[in-house]
Amino acid sequence: MGAIWFFSLGGLGVFFPYYGLYLHENAGLDPTQVGIVYAVLPTVGLLAQPFWGQFADRTGSRSRILTLLAAGTAIGYAALFFWKGFVWLLFGTAILACFSVALIPASVAVTLALTRDSNRHAFGLTRVWGTIGFLALVVLFPPVLHGWQSLRGLVAHEGGPSEPGLEIMFLGAGLMVLICALIARKLPQTDALAVRAPRGDWRRLMRHRPFVRLLIFALLAYFFLRGPMGLFPLFVRAHGGSLDSVSRMWIPMLIVEIPVIALLGETVARIGARGLLATGVIAGGLRWLICGLSSDLGWIFAAQILHGITVAGLLLGTPLYVEAIVPERLRSTGQALLAMVGVGIGGICSYLGAGWLFTNAGPDAPYLVGGIGALLLGCTIPLLIPPAVRITAVDGEQPPPSNP
Repeated sequence: MGAIWFFSLGGLGVFFPYYGLYLHENAGLDPTQVGIVYAVLPTVGLLAQPFWGQFADRTGSRSRILTLLAAGTAIGYAALFFWKGFVWLLFGTAILACFSVALIPASVAVTLALTRDSNRHAFGLTRVWGTIGFLALVVLFPPVLHGWQSLRGLVAHEGGPSEPGLEIMFLGAGLMVLICALIARKLPQTDALAVRAPRGDWRRLMRHRPFVRLLIFALLAYFFLRGPMGLFPLFVRAHGGSLDSVSRMWIPMLIVEIPVIALLGETVARIGARGLLATGVIAGGLRWLICGLSSDLGWIFAAQILHGITVAGLLLGTPLYVEAIVPERLRSTGQALLAMVGVGIGGICSYLGAGWLFTNAGPDAPYLVGGIGALLLGCTIPLLIPPAVRITAVDGEQPPPSNP
């Protein structure tokens, strides 16, 4: 499972940091159009994530669904190499989103199932390989790209894209996730992965107060933090940075993220689930506020250290909270609904809002609004998020091994 995380997030490391730059400079889209294209991912996710989650829980074929999602994501990445123009890029991104938006929630559900009987560090030590893969590809991709451009004689011209061969990233991302799919085929079909949910059982989640409140928190957190992340390459370019600058920005993000995720179990034991969520969203708010207030790339670079804390607190803290309150048979559905509301609805609004602010109020505006909003949200955690209470177990289910 660690290898699956390495190659799936390795593919994302080739794609995500540079897709906004490609859309703006190579495809010629303005920031508002870039925001619209990014919004397609969570828009499609509104249907795709709950569909795949329910399919996995109803059939008990979680490892096979993970394989299918990885294969579809690989094809979606590679297909973007051929799409040109705003409309076709919208269409290609939508095809990619049918699989890619559900890949990480499915990976989380499978990892939690496989590590349920292990010690509290097992999930973090498995998931950290995804961060290592992301970091490795973020660092390796720029020199590979420059070598590709030299081989083909591609040179930047005034008024043109700074990296004229950037579309090669789609083939690289597709190859990484294809390897992920091949590895996923070898996953064992354990009892924890094969447990099934009866028809309509997912409705219990929507009547569970802690789960509903977590969805509200995730919606707001992603609304303030997601859009600025998608436009980050454009933000760096607006302050005089290059593709290499964008790549270097990811290094402090991920170097800090590795030990933070590896020690996730210890952190949860010490500060609890709500403390983890508060730490994550406040760190994200500080990060964007520093970016919005500074025009110096040095300060912007230093602020990226907070990214790792945000990932552990928000992107992993919310799934761990879900794992603590949902029955095992609804594990995939719970993670999918969380992603649908947070990454989906919150992400749509965030990408569209950030794109509009970037175009009409300047490149700093999305970061100021997102930073202030996230900081205020972090202060509401004690009131908004109740202690984790698991939905009453049935059919002999066991409680989770840890105590968030």
